[in-house]
Amino acid sequence: MYNFDSLYYPYASQRVVTYARKGIVATSQPLAAQVGLDMLKKGGNAIDAAIATAAALVVLEPQSNSFGGDTFALVWVDGRLHGLNSSGPAPRRISIEAVRSLGYENMPTSGLIPVTVPGTPAAWAALSEKFGRLPLTEVLQPAIEYAEQGFPISPFVAKAWKIKFDIFIEDHKAKEFEPWFHTFAPKGRAPRGGEMWRSPDHAKTMRSIAETKADSFYRGDLAEKIDAYFKQYGGFLTKEDLSEFQPEWVDPIKVTYKGYEIWELPPNGQGLVALMALNMLKDFQLTDIHAVDTYHNQIEAIKLAFADGLKYITDPYKMKVSVEDLLSDAYAQQRSRLITETALHPEPGQLQQGGTVYLAAADGEGNMVSLIQSHSGDFGSGIVIPGTGICMQHRGSGFSLDPSHHNHLEPGKRTYHTIIPGFITYQNQPVGPFGITGGMTQPQSHVQVVMNMIDFHLNPQAALDKPRWRWVKDKTIELEPQFPDHIAQALARKGHDVRKAVDSYEFGRGQMILKDLHTGVLAASTDPRVDGAVAAW
Repeated sequence: MYNFDSLYYPYASQRVVTYARKGIVATSQPLAAQVGLDMLKKGGNAIDAAIATAAALVVLEPQSNSFGGDTFALVWVDGRLHGLNSSGPAPRRISIEAVRSLGYENMPTSGLIPVTVPGTPAAWAALSEKFGRLPLTEVLQPAIEYAEQGFPISPFVAKAWKIKFDIFIEDHKAKEFEPWFHTFAPKGRAPRGGEMWRSPDHAKTMRSIAETKADSFYRGDLAEKIDAYFKQYGGFLTKEDLSEFQPEWVDPIKVTYKGYEIWELPPNGQGLVALMALNMLKDFQLTDIHAVDTYHNQIEAIKLAFADGLKYITDPYKMKVSVEDLLSDAYAQQRSRLITETALHPEPGQLQQGGTVYLAAADGEGNMVSLIQSHSGDFGSGIVIPGTGICMQHRGSGFSLDPSHHNHLEPGKRTYHTIIPGFITYQNQPVGPFGITGGMTQPQSHVQVVMNMIDFHLNPQAALDKPRWRWVKDKTIELEPQFPDHIAQALARKGHDVRKAVDSYEFGRGQMILKDLHTGVLAASTDPRVDGAVAAW
């Protein structure tokens, strides 16, 4: 039987869990969390709070997300979980042959070629239209004010901004990258921590999106500007691609893990990888959080799940295997039997054919939101549309130029997507939203954090604080600097190629909210690896 107290067993933690009753918002930037809470106090619901926070993050954490990125959300409202996939497809004019004719053997990771249709503005409008209570103009107003008036850059954002500036100043000398420097490095450098930064271009674009419910971005003035810039420099994206886009409401997918339902969005996202790994691990009796076998079994399950995910996941309408088959108990048992005492080289199984921000929000009425948005790597493609602040994603870099690959490039196709929101329920009652950013690290972190709470009874803050591992490739794993040395050595003896990271930058940054099903009390935590905050009421 579900016992809320069981998730709050005391454990060493760098921060404390925040409790509230009327509403709570957790995200990676303190000012953005406060923006969401302000919406709740104005009479908005958790959906309004999530949209306001997401919009504020575009301004307050611009290296991680933008108007030009994608957004996914899981929304608990009216007694059920709803899923939103607002990831855009490849342009209609692009093809493998067209990209290869430009001299590429693989999809580039910057510039105009890997840009897909952005879904973020459409996601805000869709969430507001379906579930919001306040007008979008009011919900986006705080983000507009921060863009117009400026704000002090937080420490983590300053660090990430400088890292990317140092790369861009060396690698992005072509003329089409100049607007990025005008927008994000007006002083000829990245802004420093505590330094004020403002962007009137962001404010103008945000106001236009608010007033037109994102229509200007897809069929109006902003669409015309995007179209003109891509034509000027030979890109593939057109205003016709933008005008055809609509976000998609989807049915979330789940596995039952030791009594709890763990939910993710279906492909094209990689949440399926986390669910496959948990499905393999659910029959393992893992009781010692410090045992080397605990880590070894987790790592092996993730490797097997990724082997399948990287082969099969693509646009859901193009997948050649079914999600149901990949999540079946029979397939999970077949794959888990491959986990032995030594590290394996992962291979996909055989089936019958058939730079990111995260936020969690909840209100006192029972509504909850798990939302994640990104433009794929810090500052995405490096392409900024002049005068708009729109930094375009490079999500198309995930496509393969091998026509035999399941995720090969096609016009109008959505690629394998890394950003994934998570959600937990118990006997069809909402426990709460969770998520961790970090590219391919995300499903790995989902598995670790879920197991930290369910198997080892850590409170949500301790579950986020605990040192993480991440599988890199083959038998190679990377460990956070604070990861225990004796366990690292034991993993090496099991055949893992163990490497210690110099910092925690690549290990994800997460937040979560959990609800006591007996009292309605909300508990939230944010990752110590980022400038995160919980705003509570």
